[in-house]
Amino acid sequence: MTQRTPDPSPESFVHLHVHSEFSLLDGLSRIGEMTKRVAEQGMPALALTDHGSMYGVIPFYAAAKQAGIKPIIGIEAYVAPRGMTDKEGKQDADYHHMILLAKDDVGYRNLLALTTASHLEGYYYKPRIDKELLARHSKGLIGTSACLGGEVLKRLGQGDEAAAARAANEYRDILGDGNFFIEVQEHGIDDQRRLHPQLVELARRNNLPLVATNDTHYTSPDQYEAHDLLVCIQTASNVDTPGRMRFENNEFYLKSAAQMRRLFNGELPDAMDNTLLIAEQCEVNLDYAGLRLPHFEVPDGETEASGLRPEGHRGRRERYRPGTEEN
Repeated sequence: MTQRTPDPSPESFVHLHVHSEFSLLDGLSRIGEMTKRVAEQGMPALALTDHGSMYGVIPFYAAAKQAGIKPIIGIEAYVAPRGMTDKEGKQDADYHHMILLAKDDVGYRNLLALTTASHLEGYYYKPRIDKELLARHSKGLIGTSACLGGEVLKRLGQGDEAAAARAANEYRDILGDGNFFIEVQEHGIDDQRRLHPQLVELARRNNLPLVATNDTHYTSPDQYEAHDLLVCIQTASNVDTPGRMRFENNEFYLKSAAQMRRLFNGELPDAMDNTLLIAEQCEVNLDYAGLRLPHFEVPDGETEASGLRPEGHRGRRERYRPGTEEN
């Protein structure tokens, strides 16, 4: 049955940039505690946007439904700077971040296709997609410009406002009018604050809607130190390793709607309201009933078992060569 977003108060908010424990060695939040916290705080929905993967989608969907909030399914994708099959040195390792959210069941299937291809074809340090692949699987998706690692903010940080605008408009062209948002964040980071006025101006000048997010990696502020240890494991560092990667401050948790409204309501109330608009547009329905096995075409008179058995033997023969260790 279709579940609509519960009618929120005008002061509500929806988190759309959220990492769970399935953002391996990067996210600390457990699915159950995230969905419970959001429900207790009266927020109507929650997105899951793990890094390059959808491992947590099924438990997240079930936990959100049980908590009485709408699950929004997404990923934080890695976009290759050239093509996803280009894998040469640092030029292809400098990927761009991008948030993608499924509006409907078609969008969900497109997320599955993008994620699969990113691992099987685009993997280079990270599971990457590219703009060409995104264009082929853009239907039913909403995208945002993500964090400082997104292409738009990277270009602004490099002082190239024209390139930033080109990137933003290209993503809008790929996803369609109204489906690409410029993401604004406030984590007390100097680069974010420095580039924020340019980012907002770019959005206004190009008629691109804004959306406010908090890049959430743990559920509550008391988990900051535990998350810091997780980052140390990820980067093979000690807590006291000079110059190691770390989150600059304790702002990357699942903030309340009131906390988020205090950050943005005065200047950008539309960026807050657009979180509710996006949540209203997203409606994915997962059906767990029955087995979902692939269908194989087989010759007339054959069953799938009898038709596929010779193919299995052929594959085994092709993989096995006498005198080798393969078997």
